[in-house]
Amino acid sequence: MHKSSVVPGPLNLITDIPSIKVGNASSDAAKTGVTVLRCARSFLTAVDIRGGGPGTRETDTLSPENLVGRADAIVLAGGSVFGLAAADGVAATLSDQKVGLRLGEKGPAIPIVPSAILHDLTNDGDKDWGGTPPYRDLGVEALANIGNRFELGNVGAGMGAMAGSKKGGLGSASIVLENNVTVGALVAVNPVGSVFMPDGNCFYAWPWEIGDEFGGVSPPTERDQRHPFPDHSRLKKAPPETSNTIIAVIATNADLTNTEAKRVAMMAHDGIARAVRPAHTPFDGDTVFAVSTGDIPFEDQSPAARHFEIAHIGSAASDCLARAIARGVYEAQR
Repeated sequence: MHKSSVVPGPLNLITDIPSIKVGNASSDAAKTGVTVLRCARSFLTAVDIRGGGPGTRETDTLSPENLVGRADAIVLAGGSVFGLAAADGVAATLSDQKVGLRLGEKGPAIPIVPSAILHDLTNDGDKDWGGTPPYRDLGVEALANIGNRFELGNVGAGMGAMAGSKKGGLGSASIVLENNVTVGALVAVNPVGSVFMPDGNCFYAWPWEIGDEFGGVSPPTERDQRHPFPDHSRLKKAPPETSNTIIAVIATNADLTNTEAKRVAMMAHDGIARAVRPAHTPFDGDTVFAVSTGDIPFEDQSPAARHFEIAHIGSAASDCLARAIARGVYEAQR
């Protein structure tokens, strides 16, 4: 067991942050699925995209220079472009529940539901859905399933995922910092790169493991090979047969601004680079959302103190995302 001074939350899930809930819906037949993150109220949200092949919806809405900068739910989905329809189902359901922006006395509520998708269309699931892909219905189902506890591994957006040449999945992890500030990560793991060292047993993320949350396997005694494309990636062929991505949400209960949340999302991408080799390739659509519920204000509001706290939270987010990536693959293979 690796010793560590940091402590995960009681569930070791992103839902250790009060008011955040997650729901999954999966299609066993199509080997795909949807994951929805929801908060008790509209939550401040930013996003940072580093992959060369992203698939997203409403991410421009979250830019600090733009008007809204908040979300009512975030959707992670399989299905490539078809998976973007999952957010339609979530948005329609939330609007029916009177959740969203109101721009006048008339008209429905307008939920803000950013989304990111991964490519799982080439697995052996039945994709013969004609003109009715299942993602809108899966979005509605995932929203109905939200709760504090949720499954990891072969479920939701991780149902049809691959991590290099190994089975990918849905992962989550949390860290509790000082003053009850909590940082959590939720991720669907589908990279072209490898999450494993050449032995195929030890995760690249092993230095950040808390307890035995993804198996407690120590690294091999021999040095990692120096070829840029590890054995368990999908980069042995040129070009790879499929497109890939890691799509993730980082959340904290610290009270961040949109610009600060953007910085946390940027720092969290280093967690991908720690857990996947190589990361951020032209074939990946790596996208990280950052969420603040705003429950815990900083005691010292001076700019220098806030910068220090953001550096601390961003570092924790990076560690947490690396752990969540390994945990998603570990749970998918159990």
